[in-house]
Amino acid sequence: MKQKIVITIARQYGSGGRTVGEMLANELGIHYYNNELVVLASEKSGISEELFRKADERIAKRATGIFGKMKDIYNGGLISPEDENFVSDKNLFNYQADVIKEIADRESCVIIGRAADFVLKDRDDVVSVFVHAPLDFLMEQAAKKQPFTGKELEKYIEKTDLQKAAYYNYYTGQIWSDARNYDLCLNSGKLGFEKCVEEIKAYMKVRFGEDCLD
Repeated sequence: MKQKIVITIARQYGSGGRTVGEMLANELGIHYYNNELVVLASEKSGISEELFRKADERIAKRATGIFGKMKDIYNGGLISPEDENFVSDKNLFNYQADVIKEIADRESCVIIGRAADFVLKDRDDVVSVFVHAPLDFLMEQAAKKQPFTGKELEKYIEKTDLQKAAYYNYYTGQIWSDARNYDLCLNSGKLGFEKCVEEIKAYMKVRFGEDCLD
């Protein structure tokens, strides 16, 4: 690529957003970051991966009831190891965000989830994407990975997306599915994965110049 560009992808469960991200990264010859971010944050902080994953679980549980109204909006800081809040949910997110910023400073890449669009919102070299799809498409894709069917599968998709929304809202104060948070919102059910990739590339050329991907 001629210039450094970071693509963040948020996605509904079953929409194939991760697949789109992997395909895009492969076509552009750039790195794809997903679960690796937790590993990198653990290495940077010295905090075990297990604590990062448990923090995600706690945020997910706040998806319903009064806890769904709680927020701890990311402001860019890191808490020192001497502080009693060093392993708090907030600081665990802070370390992941810090890793995301370091990666964005260093290289072109695709980053999946982790509210990366919000963490990098003030950068001019970032393209933020939200991938969604109709329920029938979500269920068709989800059924390839989950043992559920019918209403049970529908509830699983709904619960998973509710947890994604809770995570995003807790750390950003914004609504996960709000189109205003993203540069592009793509319906993978209508476009298919390959055309989603082509739409992202087309947007990049319009915004950064026809030769930006050379």
